[in-house]
Amino acid sequence: MQSLQGKVALITGANTGIGKETAKSLVCNGAHVFIACRSREKSMPVVEELNRLAGNAGRAEFLSLDLGELDSINRCADEFLARGLPLQLLILNAGLAGQQGKTPSGFELAFGTCHVGHFLLTKRLLSCLQESSPARVVVVSSKAHRHCSGIDFDALQRPTASKTGLKEYGVAKLSNILFVKELARRLEGTGVTTYALHPGVVASDVWRSVPFPLRAILKRFMISPEEGAATSIYCATRPELAQESGRYYEKCREVAPSAISCDELLARKLWEASERWTAMT
Repeated sequence: MQSLQGKVALITGANTGIGKETAKSLVCNGAHVFIACRSREKSMPVVEELNRLAGNAGRAEFLSLDLGELDSINRCADEFLARGLPLQLLILNAGLAGQQGKTPSGFELAFGTCHVGHFLLTKRLLSCLQESSPARVVVVSSKAHRHCSGIDFDALQRPTASKTGLKEYGVAKLSNILFVKELARRLEGTGVTTYALHPGVVASDVWRSVPFPLRAILKRFMISPEEGAATSIYCATRPELAQESGRYYEKCREVAPSAISCDELLARKLWEASERWTAMT
């Protein structure tokens, strides 16, 4: 990896799993990395660990962020912007699977956390990204998006309906790719490029609420967080991707996502709905 000295990154959900491994790589290569997570208690030991590993290379800091609460997202963005720093890397990594319910802001839990929360955070930081260009927005999606044939917009503001929550997780991950593609179209020519990726099926905390028998079976086929972070790091740092935008990656190479994730009308509809939902904050 080329030196990231002087570069600033913000990563959601970076106190564990592939987010932590991604942050470690960036910090140790010179970046100033903000770890945006809900729990200060769980995040500060990670921040201290990363700063020890980085030595005089990069540094890590904590930002408080609950992606399920729109007010929390606005406070996080305000706190970052008040620092007056550039932002060259926004990595939307946080996610959850297998939980049921609604976010405090009134969305199906996986969708509200994985898409709506990240949509608002990106919108709030977009001017900073453009002023800091070249800059990148990297979104951790999943091959689970391939199980979705579309989006039931009426269900997005209701509690999780399925018993496992995996159906809703697929919708959230489809939304990630639609968001990346629409964002790329809107940012064309600005110097800000966007990337969606499947990290692999990673043994991380994202699966912590999947019912035990299913979780135990799934973990038999999972890769390590270190392996899972490879594609995030690839999309965030590889120079040869600088002119690519709105594309989808697996195992550090571009692959074709599902046909529905390339539907421009659906992407625009999701974007416009997301703007309405977040305009109330």
